[in-house]
Amino acid sequence: MQSYTIGQAARLLGVSPDTARRWADAGRVATHRDEAGRRLIDGRDLAAFSVELAKAGGGEEDAPSRTSVRNAFPGIVTAVKLGDVAAQVEIQAGPHRLVSLLTREAVEELGLEVGMEATARVKSTNVHIDRL
Repeated sequence: MQSYTIGQAARLLGVSPDTARRWADAGRVATHRDEAGRRLIDGRDLAAFSVELAKAGGGEEDAPSRTSVRNAFPGIVTAVKLGDVAAQVEIQAGPHRLVSLLTREAVEELGLEVGMEATARVKSTNVHIDRL
């Protein structure tokens, strides 16, 4: 399973590294140390914490939105639901929860699982309405 440094976790949660460190120090999210002594957060723990945090109202009060001109939302996979043909993947990107419907084959090819870092890219479509 993928693990994240405090800095990586902070970026995925949309908060400062100091805030993520304080949360870890307070025991809000479990950490472990790697062979170099760095504190790491297990991907599944980070995914669960990101959902909990979003439900509680988010992270820092003044945290800016993490969107770009190209509508990219870097985040962490919080749920993967596989059907026979279709799949549903949820990504928590800071305060934003994105849900993507795609094929099971695409999910398997990407190797998506809860706790992985992923970027959701949103492209809107044009909707035209004509009055008859």
